[in-house]
Amino acid sequence: MKSIGLKCAGALAALAASAACSTTAEPPTAAFHTQYTGRMLSVNGRLVTAERLSPLPRYATILPELRQRGKTYEYVINFYGTYAGIFDYPKSVQEIGKIHNVGGQGCTNVLYGYGKKYFWIVAADNQITLYKVPKKRIKSLSDSIGMPSSCAWDRGGDLAVGILSGSRTAGDVIIYKNASGSGTVYKTPLTAEYFDGYDDNGNLFADGFNDTGHFQLAELPKGSSKFKAITTSNTVQFPGSVQWDGAYITVFDQKTSSFYRYTISGSQATLQSTISLQGSSDCAQTWIVKGLVYCGDAGNNDGEVFKYPDGGSAVATFTGSFAFPLGVVAAER
Repeated sequence: MKSIGLKCAGALAALAASAACSTTAEPPTAAFHTQYTGRMLSVNGRLVTAERLSPLPRYATILPELRQRGKTYEYVINFYGTYAGIFDYPKSVQEIGKIHNVGGQGCTNVLYGYGKKYFWIVAADNQITLYKVPKKRIKSLSDSIGMPSSCAWDRGGDLAVGILSGSRTAGDVIIYKNASGSGTVYKTPLTAEYFDGYDDNGNLFADGFNDTGHFQLAELPKGSSKFKAITTSNTVQFPGSVQWDGAYITVFDQKTSSFYRYTISGSQATLQSTISLQGSSDCAQTWIVKGLVYCGDAGNNDGEVFKYPDGGSAVATFTGSFAFPLGVVAAER
């Protein structure tokens, strides 16, 4: 895999205006062996939530800072057991540090936007770890039923962790009350849980595959003890991030590189609009903040920034070292 970045001298504004920049290619950071079991991708013997691994070289597009704000960090989380790259966009697109021996997906203590000082990285059954920005480890949780794939942190402090694979437990969701303890296991209509996210009313949504091998959305209504299947009014080809965007529950389709924005009524999700990203290969996880969305791109082997809800082409591409990105999350000091 290759990651191609833009390197020039000068301030960001000067870089954005300059046409005399050169490109350099970085060598692959790791060798990955892939195979499919049905529609599920396995990398180095472990199932992952990415849809495909097909690197397409990319060029960075750097724009001047859109606004001034407090210190923010973005984390591109790579393959399990590797590392998460730390970035400080829009100050720069260069990697400024790493969190080692992690991987998978991330989530924060906000429904969307920059997390307030804290974020989780889900790397393995005994590596559900809380960090304080920029990279101070606070504590870890564990599960005893399988390999986790995702996490969501609600406003009340509960942490939901989805199980991608495991003996007789794939598709389950574990909810840790107040993000502590051993958690409570909830069965879902999914045979593999890929992503989850809370809405502004405390309802938890999760997506993945059902027993027919097709996409399925599910909901655990606030106060309920049972997930229910949700039917989408359009076809979602491959499960992607589930996140509240301030107005709608969104599901990202990794196959089409599109966000689907839904209103939910009963067991029906009605499509309200579609936002397409151009140039991304496989956003294995996305994270929406006000005006932007971040993409951990497993196909392009990089991290990307797009306008939200505009979509279209990337406004920036992170440069640094990447090892098959599976997740992305953003937080502030």
